[in-house]
Amino acid sequence: MSRSPLHRDVWITGIGLLSSLGEGPDAHWQRLTDPAGPKPTLDETSFAPHPIHPLCAVNFDLQIPKKGDQRQMEPWQRIGTYTAGLALSNAGVAQQAELLDRTHMIVAAGGGERDIAVDTALANELAASNEPAGPFLNKRLAADLRPTLFLAQLSNLLAGSISIVHGVRGSSRTFMGEESAGADAVRVAGARLQAGQIDLALVGGSASAPRPEMMLLLSAGDVLLTGPYRPVWQRKEHPGFALGSMGAFVVLEDPAHAQARGARGLARLVTTISTMSRRVPGTEQAEGERLAAELAPYLAPGPLGVLSGASGAEPATSAERHLLAAIGRDRKTFVRATGTMLGHSIEAQFPANVALAALALSQGGFYPPFEPGPMEAPATEPVRQILVTGFGQRRGEAMALVTAIDNSGAANAN
Repeated sequence: MSRSPLHRDVWITGIGLLSSLGEGPDAHWQRLTDPAGPKPTLDETSFAPHPIHPLCAVNFDLQIPKKGDQRQMEPWQRIGTYTAGLALSNAGVAQQAELLDRTHMIVAAGGGERDIAVDTALANELAASNEPAGPFLNKRLAADLRPTLFLAQLSNLLAGSISIVHGVRGSSRTFMGEESAGADAVRVAGARLQAGQIDLALVGGSASAPRPEMMLLLSAGDVLLTGPYRPVWQRKEHPGFALGSMGAFVVLEDPAHAQARGARGLARLVTTISTMSRRVPGTEQAEGERLAAELAPYLAPGPLGVLSGASGAEPATSAERHLLAAIGRDRKTFVRATGTMLGHSIEAQFPANVALAALALSQGGFYPPFEPGPMEAPATEPVRQILVTGFGQRRGEAMALVTAIDNSGAANAN
């Protein structure tokens, strides 16, 4: 298990969000706090019987002005590059060359998208050929695929696109590894800031839901939600997650650096804890208890908001229930499973929930329940600290604690 060392404070000074609910923090706050009750945006026909949360309408020209740049990117890269621009703009860093020179970047990314037309053509020709499959595929792949097509699939191309389009020129890292990639991107960026190694960081990831090859892979793994659509906590009898198209980036910054340039802190990132248990059947409760004990020293007295990354997949969601139950024994907790509203975006899920935590604290409020039932009670007290959780659908457990910043610019004690 790895944990950020406690040195300098870390502020969240910028939020970039793009999802099925809309573009930017204001659109997400409005949709998620709708007085009529938050409602997800769904596509239940394109990949039936598996529902997805499709991306909202986006004019990519606004953050990626060159059509040539857009053509070089797959959908998940366009989503990520666009959202990174939103975060930089929200933080007041966009187009500030001196700041961008010192902005370090950590991106959580999955694999590149398949060229379905090429795959289909090869499969059809293989079916009609008398040649053995191995030699046939080796010959065709060597002859038909250009090196640039292969390079376009590399996960670190998202970081490269962000650097080219937005001028981010600090160091760059790309993490892969499903949900753990997003958690570790936040953890490592926070640790570098706390240790005084850097002053400014851009962190996040992106995902595109309507990918036929991913739907096939995840369906074969029996982790997708099969319709009709149900909220996360109502999926125990028929487990699974609904993929969501999403981009999520945050700007993390040293408070003194932010104040020197007149930037406002939206919230404070206190700590990020990530681990990877063996997931032995029957150990879900013990894992929840252990993680709750790790978190306890960082919590302040008073109620706790929780933005859960529970996906609906099992046994991961049951393990997360045990964690939330252990934390809730000692304090009042208000739990919200964001997967109900946004879907599950794998690498981008954890950064998205950190962004949503900072958004709520900057607004001085919290989100109403995303579904009826005992798991998501209405918040009856002001929330000044929010726990972000995430148990990957297969491996990887993580938590981050985000707290409010008072009007004087000082973070609340915890």
